[in-house]
Amino acid sequence: MPRSTLRAGALCLTATTVASAPAAAQAPRLGVNSRQLDVKVGARAAVSGHAFGLVAGTPRPAASLQVRRGGRWSTLDRDRLSATGRFVLHRRARRAFSAPARVRLSTGQTRRLGRLNVYRYAQASWYGPGLYGAHLGCGGTLTAGRLGVAHKSLPCGAPVTLRHAGRTLRVRVIDRGPYVGGREFDLTAATAQRLRFRGHGAILVSR
Repeated sequence: MPRSTLRAGALCLTATTVASAPAAAQAPRLGVNSRQLDVKVGARAAVSGHAFGLVAGTPRPAASLQVRRGGRWSTLDRDRLSATGRFVLHRRARRAFSAPARVRLSTGQTRRLGRLNVYRYAQASWYGPGLYGAHLGCGGTLTAGRLGVAHKSLPCGAPVTLRHAGRTLRVRVIDRGPYVGGREFDLTAATAQRLRFRGHGAILVSR
């Protein structure tokens, strides 16, 4: 092939690459200013932020607050971006749950937020000393460092997010109980220690 043809091809490739660069740079970028993702039932989860790189004169995209449940993303709230790219998303929580959350633009850009935890109060206690080495209702044995909770009906292995004294911990159901009236959860000693939970009383749970 003549050298002139090769040079022309190289020049064409370079021009195409340079021309496509501005288009790629125009994709909006998501920023999050504030988030409230640990809330009680009845309160509002909220996220505010902005999108950078919006092209003047083009339709403004919408931002959505989404959570992943049952293997798919569902939208909790949607807001059209302001002229300066701002958005505010919120949703009043009606029931307890814990799920991965994200903000998504209608143009396809996403920003992961961590987990949205909606809590309710439940009565709980803790157990451990004197029972180490005992068999657990879901298999295995109880040890001093074992994290988890006992519950009468939740499936073995079911994840539960707990919150107490400003601390959050996600553990699994590993045992059956408690068998004291009015109590729903029994925390292992290691779980109670992580949460600074003592004795028995109310704790926030996501199930």
